[in-house]
Amino acid sequence: MMTEADYYALFEAYSHGELAGPARTSLEARLSADPDFALRYADFTELTGTLRAYRQRQQTRQQLRGIHAAMLAAEAPAEVSLPATGLTHTVNPMLRISRTERKLREFWSGHRATVGVAASVAVMAVFATLLGLDIWRNSKVQPSLYGYNVMRREINNLKKSQTDIKRKINRIDDSVVPTPPTSNFSGTGFALTSEGYIVTSYHVIQGADSLLIEGKNHQRYHAEPVYSDIKHDLAILRITDKKFTGFGRLPYAVKSGQADLGERVFTLGYPREDVVYGEGSLSARSGFEGDTAFYQVSIPVNPGNSGGPLLDERGNLIGVVSGRQNDAQSAAFATKSSYLVRLVDSLAATAKATAPYHLPRYGQLAGSGRPQQLKKLQDYVFVVKVYEKD
Repeated sequence: MMTEADYYALFEAYSHGELAGPARTSLEARLSADPDFALRYADFTELTGTLRAYRQRQQTRQQLRGIHAAMLAAEAPAEVSLPATGLTHTVNPMLRISRTERKLREFWSGHRATVGVAASVAVMAVFATLLGLDIWRNSKVQPSLYGYNVMRREINNLKKSQTDIKRKINRIDDSVVPTPPTSNFSGTGFALTSEGYIVTSYHVIQGADSLLIEGKNHQRYHAEPVYSDIKHDLAILRITDKKFTGFGRLPYAVKSGQADLGERVFTLGYPREDVVYGEGSLSARSGFEGDTAFYQVSIPVNPGNSGGPLLDERGNLIGVVSGRQNDAQSAAFATKSSYLVRLVDSLAATAKATAPYHLPRYGQLAGSGRPQQLKKLQDYVFVVKVYEKD
């Protein structure tokens, strides 16, 4: 596990061009794919830039001190002996000081304390800002009833502010067409059946007034929740648009058994506008504080990843990404797919579903390379946009 000092050493080597080609390429790829890592690098560049500027100010201050010392030495009366008479006379050095030098000396004498205080305040402000940024970032990761940090992403704050302004204008002028709402949060969801049922995490849709499902090819569908399993952080949505004709055969199977410890796993999600791929391994067959309904996986997840599919090497669905433990490096949690199967079975038995659930039983991804698997999967993984009333 890398410490903060290790990260700073790596970033410093990168900024000075000391990394070899493969290491540099790997670092740049991670900066592009991992928002948390990119934010850590941005903090490093901000801190080092500030310290560099502070060092330059200190050097300038030392130079000014040197000039001031030289002026004071020149200002002291110099006694010149006259050998012939044994008499002495005083030379006034002020006659040799230019007007510019005198102004500089007067400025430094009057402001050297102020400059020192300003430099100290600047350094304190930098560290206070960095601390504030860290507190702000942590506040954006919402704690939940599951004991760890859930990964719902807050979006469109600026657009929301603009919408509020437009709505105020609309109240004044009734002839203006009302502005459509903007989404407050987003997460990830994926197709559960070919008939239009979607799975996501319960905390993603919690408090939603309306939902919009958006795919990679700009397909947009309205959806509604049909069932929620709060205890296991699962929610099932149904597409309500009449234009929707079905997904066709899903390429992955839903695994009802347990996955193996150490098994290689991967996920797709929307921590940003483009779909992001992550891979790692199954590091524990239980989740936070030993909860057997969840897996622990070594995949970095970020706000927006919640509700994404967790798949094994053969492309079988083994879990639904839920959140992460904030004090453990890359420790993420996912609800086991066996609980999703139980949920679907219980719905079918109680006739709560408005249409039958036909879970995919046979996958089509086994034996394919990872790029080919991802190409097929992207059509079935969506952004779940959540709208709430003001």
